[in-house]
Amino acid sequence: MSIRHGLLALLERGQMYGYQLRAAFEESTGSTWPLNIGQVYTTLNRLERDGLVRSLPEHEGGQRPYEITAAGRADLALWFVTPISRNDRPRDELSIKLALALTTPGVDVRAVVQTQRSATMRTLQELTRLKYTSDRPEDLPWRLVLDAMMFQAEAEIRWLDHCETSLVRHRPAAPTARSGSPPEVVDRADEEAHR
Repeated sequence: MSIRHGLLALLERGQMYGYQLRAAFEESTGSTWPLNIGQVYTTLNRLERDGLVRSLPEHEGGQRPYEITAAGRADLALWFVTPISRNDRPRDELSIKLALALTTPGVDVRAVVQTQRSATMRTLQELTRLKYTSDRPEDLPWRLVLDAMMFQAEAEIRWLDHCETSLVRHRPAAPTARSGSPPEVVDRADEEAHR
C-alpha cells in the first residue's frame, strides 16, 4: 500500500494533522504497518507540493491540520479503481534467497526451507490468535488486513512444501566449461517426447 494514498484516504474522512494521521493509519491497518512520524510529514509535504492536500493554519496547540483537495480526491478515486499489479509490489526476498541458496556452494537449502517454514508457521499462529481477539464491527478493517496476511502465510507454507518436494527430485547439473553463460533450460517433458 502506498503511504501517499493511505494518507489521502484518511484525509477524505476530514481534516487531520500528522500525529492524528499516523494514529488513524495504524488503527486502520491493525498496527500491521507502523509509520514513523517522519514518513507522515515527508509524505504530507510531497502531497502538498503536488496539490493533492493543503495545509491549514496552525491550531493553538501548534498542530497544523491538512485537508484533501479536489485533485487529491481525483487521485484517490483513481487509485481505488486501479488494480495493483504484481510489478508494483516489492521483490519477493524469500524466493530470491532460495534461488541464491541453490547456487551458493556450502548452503544447506533444505535447512533454509525448514527454518523459513517454522518462522512462517509461528507467524500464522500469531495472526490467527490476533484475529480472534475482537469481533467488534469497527475492527473489520484490521481483521481484513490480518486475513490477507494469514492467506499470504498459508500460501508461503504451500510454496515452501513445493520447494522441498522439488529439492528431493533436484539433481544439480554438471558444471560446464562456459562460465558466465546462463544455464540452458531443458524442458524434461519435451525431451521425453523426442526420445
